[in-house]
Amino acid sequence: MSAQAQAVAGRIDAEGRLVAADPQLAALHEQAGGREGGMLAVPQIAALARLARRLGITISRAAVAADGERDLDLWVRAAPDGEDVTLAITGWADRPARDPAPSPPAERAADFLRAAADWMWETDDTLRLTFLSPGAAAAIGRAPAEYIGKQLTRLFRFRESDDGALPILTALAEHKSFEAQAAELRGGRRGGYALSGVPLIDGAGRFAGFRGAAAAIGREGPADLGPPLAPPRDGSAFGERLDSALRGPLAHIIDYAERLRAQGDGPLRRDYAGYADDIASAGRYLLALVDDLVDLQAVERPDFRPDLEPIDLADVARRAAGLLGVRAAARHVSIDGPGADEALPATGDFTRTLQILMNLIVNAVRYTPEGGQVWLRTEREGDLAAIIVADQGKGIAPDDQDRIFDKFERVDPTEPGGTGLGLYIARRLARAMGGDISVDSAPGQGARFTFTLPLRKEA
Repeated sequence: MSAQAQAVAGRIDAEGRLVAADPQLAALHEQAGGREGGMLAVPQIAALARLARRLGITISRAAVAADGERDLDLWVRAAPDGEDVTLAITGWADRPARDPAPSPPAERAADFLRAAADWMWETDDTLRLTFLSPGAAAAIGRAPAEYIGKQLTRLFRFRESDDGALPILTALAEHKSFEAQAAELRGGRRGGYALSGVPLIDGAGRFAGFRGAAAAIGREGPADLGPPLAPPRDGSAFGERLDSALRGPLAHIIDYAERLRAQGDGPLRRDYAGYADDIASAGRYLLALVDDLVDLQAVERPDFRPDLEPIDLADVARRAAGLLGVRAAARHVSIDGPGADEALPATGDFTRTLQILMNLIVNAVRYTPEGGQVWLRTEREGDLAAIIVADQGKGIAPDDQDRIFDKFERVDPTEPGGTGLGLYIARRLARAMGGDISVDSAPGQGARFTFTLPLRKEA
């Protein structure tokens, strides 16, 4: 079949049902096992429609769909329209038989970017962000979803090279790959990055944006990006080797497992999709363990000193709640954080404070039953600023309340969960900043964790 230029239209309602479709889309839906007016049965198109609805922006991406014994190359444009999503699908070309040879240069380049990146990003052809990987959250201190649909320049400030060039702008003009674009993260905590990217090409051969990587400058940044940033004072050769040796391969495994689970290249047997989900979950657990081991090695160094500065503890709590809102919603748990007008001046390390609060909230969400709620409340206790994180879980027995702050200890080791290091590291960090973490709980009555920092005297 030759490529089709005229778009095939469709409409999906808020429940994911294909309520209107041109004949070609209706036939593809029926071939995939769907029925008239039923849930859209073509998973690749349905996934893009869900993404467009969730982000509230138009998504245009290539997709491969199965049509009987053959695969079709499609270009899907999904646009939110009230509660519905409208579809405009072009391409409809038979996908060439797959060649067992190595992947094309652009795909190999994207694979290399993922392995070397601290986090990933994607844009459309106008440099508007369409994707930020979860690793971006810790760097920007805000929910990545806040940047979706905004220009890449809202996130980064580009720096010219010595000869005055901006590699990303040259690549945008010529629709080609780029590397070694020096950039500063706007408002970031440690903001020097080297950006690299490869062009995205749609089913009709048109430039559709970039898939890119952000790598912190200072470890292995290119020589022409200026002097490297000083490493964090709590760093170590062991921690850096552990981090660099494992993070890239694990991120690579998780990325490919998630792609398989999403069935973006065509339907999978249900058990295979389940295997991919298990692989991704195991990879995320190991990645969390790497994070904890690197932090553990850092906080136990005799010379460990967090960077103390004026912070707003209520604002950090709101940011942590925002970053974890999607995870909580997936478990049907709501997070009730400090109000937008609340402020609680304190002294601490912003990044470490955010890390502590995210650990406490993750635990609270994990142990709160479906339909429950997690509360974040601010208090002043003498010369201390306090954030209280309360859940509706099964509670912690008095005999266990000291033990849970020990290394590799958990309330119930038989339950799925973290590494048993999170609370130990969190308390060490809090005490290093002049504060502490305590717990008040009883079986069947939930848990109430109180995180304190020195109160900053307002002028």
